[in-house]
Amino acid sequence: MSSSPQAPPHVATTDADARPSLTVLSGFWPTATFAIARALLAVDESLLLVRHDLTAIADGAVRRVVRSSSGVVEDEQVNLRHGCASCTLREDVLPTLVRLARNHPGRDLVLMLPEVVEPEAVAAACAHCLVDGAPITDLIHVDSYVTVLDAEHLLDGLASTDDLAALGIRAAADDDRALADVVVRQIEYADTLVLWGQSREGAYDTSRLSVLLQRMAPWAVHLRVDGDLVDASTLTRQLRHTHRHRPDTPGVLARGLQGYPLGTHEPEPDCGVVSAVFRARRPFHPQRLHDVLEEVNAEMIRSRGHLWLASQPDTVVAWEFAGGGLAMGSLGHWLVSLPEDRWEYVDDQRRLAAALDWDPYYGDRHQHLVFIGLDVDPVELHRTLAGCLLTDAELADGEETWRTYPDPFAGCFPLVVEEPADSPTAIEGAQPA
Repeated sequence: MSSSPQAPPHVATTDADARPSLTVLSGFWPTATFAIARALLAVDESLLLVRHDLTAIADGAVRRVVRSSSGVVEDEQVNLRHGCASCTLREDVLPTLVRLARNHPGRDLVLMLPEVVEPEAVAAACAHCLVDGAPITDLIHVDSYVTVLDAEHLLDGLASTDDLAALGIRAAADDDRALADVVVRQIEYADTLVLWGQSREGAYDTSRLSVLLQRMAPWAVHLRVDGDLVDASTLTRQLRHTHRHRPDTPGVLARGLQGYPLGTHEPEPDCGVVSAVFRARRPFHPQRLHDVLEEVNAEMIRSRGHLWLASQPDTVVAWEFAGGGLAMGSLGHWLVSLPEDRWEYVDDQRRLAAALDWDPYYGDRHQHLVFIGLDVDPVELHRTLAGCLLTDAELADGEETWRTYPDPFAGCFPLVVEEPADSPTAIEGAQPA
C-alpha cells in the first residue's frame, strides 16, 4: 500500500500503523448487530462493511455483500466446494478482506458475522490460514471483536434449549450446537460487549442484563446503547481504533489452564445475579460428582471451567453448561502426567501458569469452575461441590485405588498425546477456489 489510512476526525487514534483496521461484529440477533454497523457507516464515509448470508449454505451457496455509507459496493453469490461456515471463512471471508485492503488502501473494514458464527472461529482462521502465502495480518490490523446483544431477547436466548438444527440455521451438516452455546461463546470471546435496546420487562431487568454480562465476561469492555437514540459519533469512538484485541488470548475453555481468570467471585446478588468460583486441589469422586450434576446447574445460566476426576487422573476434563445442557470433554493431559519430553508441545503460557501454581503432590491438577445464575445460594453450591471431593481416607488410598472407582464417565474423555501444532493452512488466491 502506498498511503496510510487517514482516520476520520471523530475517531480518536494514535495508530501509526499503515494497515486498514478491522472491527469484527458478531451477534445472534442481526437486527441489533446491523444497527450498530449502520451507525458506524453513517459516521465514516470511507468505511466498508462486509456481510455474508448463509441462508443457502447447505447448497454450497453464500451471498456476499460489501457496502459503504453511500450504498452497495459488491453483491455476489459465491459457490463453495463445501457448504459450511468454516469453508466460507477460509474460501471467501479472508480472501475478500485481503482483496479489499489491497484495492481500497486507507479504508477501514467492518466484518459483520452471520448470527451462527462464533468470533473465536474467525480469530483462529486469521491466525492459522494464509491468503496468497501470507497471514491476513500482514495487510490488516484486527482491532476488536465486538458482540452485540439484543436486550429484548438476550435472556430468552441464554435460557433456550433449542438447537440450531431444529431452528434450521445450522452452519454445517454436522453442526449440533445449541442456540445458547452460540450466544455464550459470542459473549465470552469478545473484547467489547454492546447491550442494545431495553428489556421488555423494564429498566430493572435491563440493568440485570448488564450485571449478567459483566459476570459472564469480566474481561470485556461493556457498553449500553439505547436503540431509540443512538449517538453514532460517540459509538464510533467507543468501538473503532481501540486496540482491544489480543491475539494471544485463549478461548474460554483454555483460559483457566493458561492462568487467565475464568470469572469473578461475586457471591452477593446484584440485581439477583450471583457469580461463584469454586477452586480445589483434591480430585472429585466420579460417582458423587455425577450424582449432583443436575442439582448444581439447576439455577444456572452459565457454568464453565475444568476439573479432574480421581478415576481419570491424567485427564483435564472440560465443563460447559448453557441452555439447560452440560457438555464435558477432554482438554488433554495434565502436565504432571506427561513425560517431560512432551512438554515442548504444550503452549508456553500453559507451562508458565502450571509452574506458578505447581503443587508438590498434585502437580498442576486442580478444580476450577465458575457458576453464574439468578438467585443462587453460593454457600450451598460450594457445600455440594466440596462434598464430591475425595475424603482424607480416600486420598490416603492412593491413585491406583482411585482408578478402580466405579466411574459413570468411563470412556467419555479419550486422551491423545500432545503433538506439535499443525502448520498454517494456505489459501491460494484472493477469490474462492
